[in-house]
Amino acid sequence: MKKNLFFSLIFSLIFISSACSSKTTLPVKKLVLVNSEGKEITVKAEIASTFAERQNGFMFRQNIPDGTGMLFIFEEEQVLNFWMKNTPHPLSIAYIDKNGRIRDILDMTPYSLENITSSTNVLYALEVPQGWYKKAGIKVGDKMRLDF
Repeated sequence: MKKNLFFSLIFSLIFISSACSSKTTLPVKKLVLVNSEGKEITVKAEIASTFAERQNGFMFRQNIPDGTGMLFIFEEEQVLNFWMKNTPHPLSIAYIDKNGRIRDILDMTPYSLENITSSTNVLYALEVPQGWYKKAGIKVGDKMRLDF
């Protein structure tokens, strides 16, 4: 009996550990953001387009390098709410409308359950390491080229 309990416990710990550390493989696309001066900035973004992909997002990711991100694509424009549950890396999020116009850029706090809400209906959300938009010279009103 003790032996079965021991093996069950070990199996459970291995399963939980692998589930928490595994990274879902998402398609990656190079996105082009265009600032107000016409300068093009490229970001290599994972694409989260299904409900499950959007739910997982960057959860449990310890390191997200500058120049990379995750683009969340929704079926229709709506006011979006994001939070940082189980997300240890500080992020900035851009809410983007159906025409590719950046409507909001907001910072998010690791592990926070606070809703970070778009100010208007949007179709996309692009998460990047916190401060990357500022370093790249991307502001509200700039555009994401919709080449996909």
